[in-house]
Amino acid sequence: MNIFKSFTILVFFITALTSAQNKEITLEEIWDGTFRTERMDALHSMKNGQQYSVLNYEKGGTQIDIYNYKTLSKVNTLVKSSNLRDIESFSNYTFSDNETKILLATNVESIFRRSTLGKFYVYDTETNLTTLVSEEKIQEPTFSPDGNKIAYGLNNNLFVKDLNSGETKQITFDGEKNKIINGITDWVYEEEFSFVRAFEWNANGDKIAFIRFDETNVPEFSMDVYGQQLYQTQTVFKYPKAGETNSDVSLHIYDLAKNKTQEVKLDKAYSDFYIPRIKWSNDANVLSAQYMNRHQNELDLWMINAEKSSANLVLAETDNAYVDVTFNLTFLKDNSFIWTSEKDGWNHIYHYDKNGKLINQVTSGDWEVTDYYGYNPKTKRIFYQSTEDGSINRSIYSIDLNGKKKQRLTKNTGTNSASFSADFTYFINSFSSAINPPEYTLNNSKTGNLVKSIKDNDKLAQKLSQYKTSQKEFSTINVNGNDLNMWTIKPADFDENKTYPLFMYQYSGPGSQQVANRWNSANDYWYQHLAQQGYIVVCVDGRGT
Repeated sequence: MNIFKSFTILVFFITALTSAQNKEITLEEIWDGTFRTERMDALHSMKNGQQYSVLNYEKGGTQIDIYNYKTLSKVNTLVKSSNLRDIESFSNYTFSDNETKILLATNVESIFRRSTLGKFYVYDTETNLTTLVSEEKIQEPTFSPDGNKIAYGLNNNLFVKDLNSGETKQITFDGEKNKIINGITDWVYEEEFSFVRAFEWNANGDKIAFIRFDETNVPEFSMDVYGQQLYQTQTVFKYPKAGETNSDVSLHIYDLAKNKTQEVKLDKAYSDFYIPRIKWSNDANVLSAQYMNRHQNELDLWMINAEKSSANLVLAETDNAYVDVTFNLTFLKDNSFIWTSEKDGWNHIYHYDKNGKLINQVTSGDWEVTDYYGYNPKTKRIFYQSTEDGSINRSIYSIDLNGKKKQRLTKNTGTNSASFSADFTYFINSFSSAINPPEYTLNNSKTGNLVKSIKDNDKLAQKLSQYKTSQKEFSTINVNGNDLNMWTIKPADFDENKTYPLFMYQYSGPGSQQVANRWNSANDYWYQHLAQQGYIVVCVDGRGT
C-alpha cells in the first residue's frame, strides 16, 4: 500500500467515524460472512523464484493457478479438480521438491487443533495422471526429496509408498490406539509444541527419523460428543494433567535400503523429557534433535550421526524459568546453523558453527524477532519479522548474516506479514491495521519498494462506513510496575461524564497477544456490537503474551 492510499483510507475512516452512521452490526452479520475479507489461499513460491501458485475456487471446484511475480498475470492453470476423476475438489496442495508432482488433500477432517485425517492423491504434472496414496484416510503424507516416495501415518504406524512401483511398505508395526504412536505426535506435543508430523526424510531420501510415543501409562480422559443423534458418543484419549505421567518418547532412524530401524542412544541420561524438534542437516547422515526436560528450563541440541551411531551435544540453553523451542533452525552449506533464542531476554537470531560455537548474534535490542522467513545464501542476508516498531506492530526487516546493514522493508505501521519468493527477489506482503483492512502487495525484497498491488478490501471498508462503529484506542496500563498493552472500544456517542458498564476480554496465554494493531476478527465485530448496546469494551495483554 502506498502512502497516498494509506492516507486516503485513514481520512476515509476518520470521516466515516465522525459522520452519521446509522446501521448497527447484528449478531447474524458477525457470523454469516458479511464482513469477510478477501485473501490469498495456499500461496506457494515456485522453485524458479519468478512465479507463485495460489489455490483458487472456481464453479464448485478448485484449481492451482500459476502467476508471474513481476506482472502478477496468470501464466497457466496447473491442475483443476474438474479435470480429475474421483476428485470433486481439494482443500490444499503440496509440491515435491522438483515440482513435478503435487499432493492434493481431499475429504480432510480434524482430529484435534492441528491434526487431520484425509484422502490424498498425487498428481503428476508430466503425465497428468493421479494416484491415490491410500484407500484409508491417512496423516501427514510427505514427499521424499526426489519425489518418488511418500511417507505417511496410518493407525499409529508409518508407511512408505513407492510412487514408481506402486508398492507400499509398512515400516513400524507396534502402533496401537491409546498405547503406541509412531511418527505422529501425541496430544501434548500437538498442543504444547505445535507440530503433528514427528518424522523427517534425510537429504538423500534413504533414511527416515521418527519419534515413538509410548502412551501406555498416561491417564485417560473421556469426553462426551454431542451431534445430530439422539444419544451422545464418547471419545476416550490419553491426556496427562499437570504432574501426571507423560508419554515415554524415543528417537529412531529407519534405513530404507537395509529395511532396519535403530533407536538413537545418547551419552546423557534423561528422565521425563521431551523431544520437541527433529531436523536433518545438509549432511544426509547427520540428524539434529532438540531434547528438553519436563520443567522446560533446559534445552539441548544434539547432532546425531546415523552411520557412526554417535551423537554430539552442540548447544545447551538453560533458564531459571523457561526456555522456548524453535522452528527456525536453518543449516547453511558448511553446516553452520542459524538459531533463534531468548537467552538475552528477547527473542533474537544467532549464528553458530557446526560444533555449536557462537559466530555472532545477528540481531539484538529490546524487541522480539516474531517470525524468521529465511536466509539468502547469494546475498548472505536474513529476512525476519519483528516488533521494532512497537510491540503491537509487526514489520519486515532484512539484515546481513554478520549483523550489519539492517533495513526495514515495510513502510506502513501495523501488522505486516511476508511470503518471499524462492530466490528472495520478491515478497508478497499482507498488511493490515486497526483502521486498514488487509491488503496484499508485491514488493522488492532488496528495497521493500512496492511493485504492484495484488488484492485489497476497499469494498469492505466502504461497507463498514455505513455502520455505527467506534475506534479501537490503544494505550498501556501500569500493573505491579509493568506497562501492559491494552485497547478500549467506547460507544460511538461516548460521554465522559456518564457511567457505562464494562466488558473486559482476557486470555493471556503464552504467545496469545490480543492487543495488536491489525484488522478486525469476528470477535472485534462482536465488541463493536456490545459498544452499540452501551458497553465499554477493554482488553489487556498480560506478561508473556
